Amino acid sequence: MKDQTTARKGWMSLLAKAPPERLAALMPDLPPHVLLRSPETGAVMVRGRIGASGGAFNLGEMTMTRCSVRMDCGTVGHAWVQGRDKAHARRAAVADALMQTDAAADLQTAVLMPLSAEADRARTARAAKAAATKVDFFTMVRGEDA
Repeated sequence: MKDQTTARKGWMSLLAKAPPERLAALMPDLPPHVLLRSPETGAVMVRGRIGASGGAFNLGEMTMTRCSVRMDCGTVGHAWVQGRDKAHARRAAVADALMQTDAAADLQTAVLMPLSAEADRARTARAAKAAATKVDFFTMVRGEDA
């Protein structure tokens, strides 16, 4: 059960962070489904923490859109995405539901693997760009310290 929960967290995170236009290109046609919760936009409080162990504090609000769907087979999918893109939330919810069915392997190959590879490339490019700005500081021994 824990492995399923971890796997679901992974694909839901990937779908939520995916560029909406890219997800739409990978999933142009949605299978039949019923909206349990139509895409709706609201605000959520983002919390921060100073350091790794400091007390939590309210950082600010962020706009999010959520959606819940039920597929014809009865599987339910949910999505929460940053921003106001209702189509993105709906598409991510449908993908979440499909990942819980026999279509999971096909969806993994056609949608999730390309999104994951693109996210990895973007992360690597961002890290390389940040590494180029790194400054190494060192201490020199001064004559009077010797």
